[in-house]
Amino acid sequence: MATQRYRTEHDSMGELQVPAEALWGAQTQRAVQNFPVSGRPMPRGFIRALGLVKAAAATVNAELGLLPKGVSRAIRAAALEVSAGEYDAQFPIDIYQTGSGTSSNMNANEVIATLASRSPQSGKKPVHPNDHVNLGQSSNDVIPTTLRVSAQLAVVEDLLPALKHLRRTIDGRARAFGKVVKTGRTHLMDAMPMTFAQEFGAWSSQLASAQGRIEDALKRLRRLPIGGTAIGTGINADPRFGKAMAKTLSTLAKTKFESAADKFEGLASQDDAVELSGQLSALAVALMKIANDLRWMNSGPLAGLGELELPALQPGSSIMPGKVNPVVPEATVMVCAQVMGHHTAITVAGQTGNFQLNVTLPLIASNLLDSIGLLANVSRLLADTTIAGMKVRRDNVAAALDRNPILVTALNPIIGYEKAAAIAKRAYKEGRPVLDVALEDSGLPAAELRKLLDPKALTRGGIQGG
Repeated sequence: MATQRYRTEHDSMGELQVPAEALWGAQTQRAVQNFPVSGRPMPRGFIRALGLVKAAAATVNAELGLLPKGVSRAIRAAALEVSAGEYDAQFPIDIYQTGSGTSSNMNANEVIATLASRSPQSGKKPVHPNDHVNLGQSSNDVIPTTLRVSAQLAVVEDLLPALKHLRRTIDGRARAFGKVVKTGRTHLMDAMPMTFAQEFGAWSSQLASAQGRIEDALKRLRRLPIGGTAIGTGINADPRFGKAMAKTLSTLAKTKFESAADKFEGLASQDDAVELSGQLSALAVALMKIANDLRWMNSGPLAGLGELELPALQPGSSIMPGKVNPVVPEATVMVCAQVMGHHTAITVAGQTGNFQLNVTLPLIASNLLDSIGLLANVSRLLADTTIAGMKVRRDNVAAALDRNPILVTALNPIIGYEKAAAIAKRAYKEGRPVLDVALEDSGLPAAELRKLLDPKALTRGGIQGG
């Protein structure tokens, strides 16, 4: 068994033993030792964004004449390698750490400084984690900025395309089954008829509304507080730094960012992150409704509604042969529950902005990214494995529609509510189609009744017989 080798590093608190092969330094090592909480490091998307922020800072500081160009190029190259995921193992600090995320910021500073110091571009001269990599910055503006950059990238690159894909898939199924008329339901009870296009169209509209709310939230999330440094005043940063950072990050990340007009707000509050989380929770509400509708319509195959047949993906029971379950809608429900839970945690965390700094930033960032990733993944999964391949069980749909006593609602304007109710009750009691009973009890001609009680005509609304 190999013996672990160490080297001695130091920070302002003194000397510390660090694993010899580690690229990090003393401050990272202290955090590793101080926070053995969950065993989960900050997410990949967060480290990616943190690398982009450090690369942008090196570029801007050189442009402002504050950093030698060779050192800037070395830092930028190392930071972009970090952003690309080449050194993820060098970011071991737990999510549950110092609330400002200082440990993660210093982790990046130390790793990037080590890599840059080895680069020929720096002349292989020592690059300092604070004086060079962290120049013009504070953990207090770097981490809130990284939070926003990582969340926006995840939404723009993953979630919004997944939502659009799910909507296109639903819309395609709506066109395929659009003319099939079925029984609508309110209170889980039979209601007036509708088409599958109308039912699926409502799902698509829900998702379109969710997408619009998320896109609107991004207008505020993209405002970056970088340049505010310690508390928002911008101490030790060039006054031009914030705007230049937003412009450079927009180029690096290929998505729009702006410099926050009030840096104090961006450090002290995370309301824009809470807002985005709320819209993610609203999307989870919509997806859970769609998933549960699918589960109900697929229920059976004999004793349930049996309107849809979802693709069979795996055996449904370890004891009941032949059983097949709606596993992806069930997974969707669980994802939605988790996202709602994340939003509760983010809401509580968002309140923890005491005076000039919120001190739950790593939790907010981690939960936001987890929610975005879960929703993006399950949206594509639901589209591709369930909705794209589902079939309508037309015989079951037609049989239920023919026996639906609520069709009699269309006769209200002609024979009155009381007489229509009596026909509905008799039809249900005798298990007969409404049309047959109406022919006997309404006094209306057969041709007129067939026209009034045509389920397809009833899906268009209006006043029947008017």
